[in-house]
Amino acid sequence: MIDSQNPASCSGTLFFDVNETLLDTTGLNRDVAQRLGDRPERAEAWFTSLLHHSLVESVTGCWHSFGDIAEAVLEMTAARYGVTLPADATPLAEIIAAMPAHPDVAAGLSALKQQGFTLVALTNSSAALAEKQLSSAGLATLFTRILSVEQVQVYKPDLRVYQWAMEEMGNPVSECMMVAAHGWDVGGAKRAGMKTAFVSRKGQVPYPLAPAPDLIVSDIQALAAQLKPLC
Repeated sequence: MIDSQNPASCSGTLFFDVNETLLDTTGLNRDVAQRLGDRPERAEAWFTSLLHHSLVESVTGCWHSFGDIAEAVLEMTAARYGVTLPADATPLAEIIAAMPAHPDVAAGLSALKQQGFTLVALTNSSAALAEKQLSSAGLATLFTRILSVEQVQVYKPDLRVYQWAMEEMGNPVSECMMVAAHGWDVGGAKRAGMKTAFVSRKGQVPYPLAPAPDLIVSDIQALAAQLKPLC
């Protein structure tokens, strides 16, 4: 059980964000920056706008896949900066599908699985893309389930996503923890009743106005080490 005294125990289910939390987006950001005039700050603006417009879809009752939104927002960002995108560029979904895992992830997930936790991926990517991502990164076999928001057609951090994920796994909220490198993700999960662990990837910080995460860790191996004494 995961309770307020012990943030997690080995009978619990850990839900993991995928992009940035588990997979390294450096190559994706580099490619987007090159398309936008070799300007890294424009790639950052693209990703921020991608998150923004995924939430716009949720609050307006629309639905397009995360990959489709990514391409549309890239077109918008290019127009904003007066850049002509290359016509023969590799689709972003193919680049996203091939992103490698952070160096700590495979060992950290393996340790958590050995400790008895159920591991579930919970991602804004489509189910097909998420399967490709985790298979390419050598992580798919570590997860009991890979859950995509396309099943509910709203994006994290809409509270309905976390509630649906817990119901899908048949877990009471007391046995669930969300692990993510985004303040908005752990904030949403916390408001849905989950325990949360924030992973301090480079450039990522918790959102100050959200409920504080139960744990703050440097990476997935550190999460496994912090949870191990409870096993």
